[in-house]
Amino acid sequence: MSDSDTPWEPPLAGSETEHLIGALDRLRATFRWKADDLDADQLRTRIGASDLTMGGLLKHLALVEDHMFTAKLRGEPVGPPWDTIDRSGGEWQFATTGHTPEQLYTLWDGAVERSRTRLGAALADGGLDQLAHISDPDGNHASLRRLVCDLIEEYGRHTGHADLLRESIDGRVGEDPPPGWLPKSG
Repeated sequence: MSDSDTPWEPPLAGSETEHLIGALDRLRATFRWKADDLDADQLRTRIGASDLTMGGLLKHLALVEDHMFTAKLRGEPVGPPWDTIDRSGGEWQFATTGHTPEQLYTLWDGAVERSRTRLGAALADGGLDQLAHISDPDGNHASLRRLVCDLIEEYGRHTGHADLLRESIDGRVGEDPPPGWLPKSG
């Protein structure tokens, strides 16, 4: 098996930056694999008492991607499509009413691509130690390293949710996409 068969696999030995970005990309790939190739009904499937759906997770993580490396890192507005979405209701970022599967996959794929570009530029402009725009009430700013770690944590949590949702939808289980996997939808 070559690296091109599993491009999401983090390096065995690399720099801190390579390991953090590798861990993030592996979680992104695993999440996308868990969410891939579902129809509208499957994207709305819930389990137990939870309101979480795979479609809701796609939308939520797209927002988190865009918010992390615009508002939190640079203090800039997140822009389209978030600036035109009705934010009323407590769980608006998980609501998928009116979204087609294609729109949800495109939303997530686009947000990840924008995040990769923004993160790459930030790393080239100052590395993980640079301070982000976001700060605590005392004015202490988070580092870019903290933002990357926070995004890894967010994906870890929601990839676990996606594991449960996908298994209930069609029985798909597994830790990573199979070698050579490419998204079918989006």
